[in-house]
Amino acid sequence: MSFLSEFKKFAMRGNMIDMAVGIIVGAAFGTVVNSLVNDVIMPPIGMLLGGVDFSDLAFTVKHATPDAPAVAVKYGAFLNTVVSFLIIAFSVFLIVRTINRLDHLRKHAPAPAAPPPAPTAEEKLLTEIRDILKREEKDLAKK
Repeated sequence: MSFLSEFKKFAMRGNMIDMAVGIIVGAAFGTVVNSLVNDVIMPPIGMLLGGVDFSDLAFTVKHATPDAPAVAVKYGAFLNTVVSFLIIAFSVFLIVRTINRLDHLRKHAPAPAAPPPAPTAEEKLLTEIRDILKREEKDLAKK
């Protein structure tokens, strides 16, 4: 098998396509969550804490010189990233929890009731005798 045909077989598997779609949707979801954190959640929190912009929070380790830029630890950006991670982790937890519950329900669904067993030859014969007796009884009642 040639390298290209082997790669084509690998890439066209259903699981690979599903994984690729999941990665693309996950990346887009991460972008939305980052915007939610940076543009919606953190500004009001910063306002409540005295007008602090979390993305600008940092402490300088070494001040800038004409020869080198400043060295700063940007812990505000780190806080934004931690909040983003917690939102994404919680969202994934909810999705996995829902899928597990649905899978549990599917696995533990009550089995359909088995059809009643077919009547035995003896039961069929007795049913025929009963039907004959009923017909004879109706015929006698008419006379």
